[in-house]
Amino acid sequence: MSTQTEKKLTINDFLSSSLANKNYEYFDGKLTKKMAPKYAHSKVTGQLFILLEKWNQTKGEVGIEWGIRLKLNDKDWCPIPDLLYISFSKLGNIQLEDDACPIPPELVIEIISPDQSFSDLSEKAEAYLKAGVNLVWLIDTQAKKITIFYPHSPPQTKQGEESLADEILPDLQLTPQQIFQKSKLI
Repeated sequence: MSTQTEKKLTINDFLSSSLANKNYEYFDGKLTKKMAPKYAHSKVTGQLFILLEKWNQTKGEVGIEWGIRLKLNDKDWCPIPDLLYISFSKLGNIQLEDDACPIPPELVIEIISPDQSFSDLSEKAEAYLKAGVNLVWLIDTQAKKITIFYPHSPPQTKQGEESLADEILPDLQLTPQQIFQKSKLI
């Protein structure tokens, strides 16, 4: 009598398959479909990309829905954040290819979609931190607030004219109000 076992999809199999281009996230052999963005989500993503690119210039790379190769609890994880920033200093000599970001970035940004809860994305933010990401911004387009998650201190919620500056993001001068105004949400 022979037993058949289902072959688990590896991260390399996933990233080389067409599924990697269809908005799936990977964790330990399992795939989860990422939600399609709605209007407010799309506007914030676009405007925030423009604002971060303007600040970034020669500091690193800003990516929209760029998958990341991470390890979470010793398991392969390839999430697709709405935006990310990784500095050239952190990349070092790593040559970027048309593939997932090869190392944890300094900043991951997730924007809450109508079908998602703050609680669910807070758990994901904590998972990013455990996997080596330095900062996570969780953006609530309804409440017009941005919660920043840190690896070694409690999250902080910013709104209005409060600064989003951080030593990991040198010279960044940006507020939630600027983001939501540019996105035409206020």
